[in-house]
Amino acid sequence: MPLPRKFREKGSARRGKTSILSATMEASLKIFTDGGCSGNPGLGGWAFVMVLYTFQGRKVLVERKGGEKATTNNRMELMAVIESLRALKTMDDVPRRAVVCTDSQYVQKGITDWIHKWKQNSWRTSDKKPVKNQDLWMELDALAAEFPLGWEWVRGHSGVEYNELCDRMTQQAIAMLRY
Repeated sequence: MPLPRKFREKGSARRGKTSILSATMEASLKIFTDGGCSGNPGLGGWAFVMVLYTFQGRKVLVERKGGEKATTNNRMELMAVIESLRALKTMDDVPRRAVVCTDSQYVQKGITDWIHKWKQNSWRTSDKKPVKNQDLWMELDALAAEFPLGWEWVRGHSGVEYNELCDRMTQQAIAMLRY
């Protein structure tokens, strides 16, 4: 039984871009991620929530958060996805095909579009500067290659339930670093 339209991946493939899987991919596993900073750079937090959708409804499989004392917003957005895929690798009896939902266009466009050019250009941007956060991009690229993934950008702070939950968890992770 296919998932309702609101749970299907939306994204770059509909606009002629190539994503890891086509935009019509129906995943029963969605991974919501978020990262943020208090100051940029500053105290940072990341979070992810894995949600399994079945004919019986949805079930949260994992919620996790963490943070770093001196980091940037973009690094935390990347860490949220990296940590979610690390967790997925360790889980049994969970679909390997998933859609990663992020409110970071940096992450979504980076992994579906920009990374191909960066690798062709020896991790240099179009203006020949080193790619920022190369260490995390390389790790994300390697992890993402292990799974059939779709990538969906969701608007932050727009009422998407699990994105909002990730945002709250990210703020909690930052607050825990203050004490």
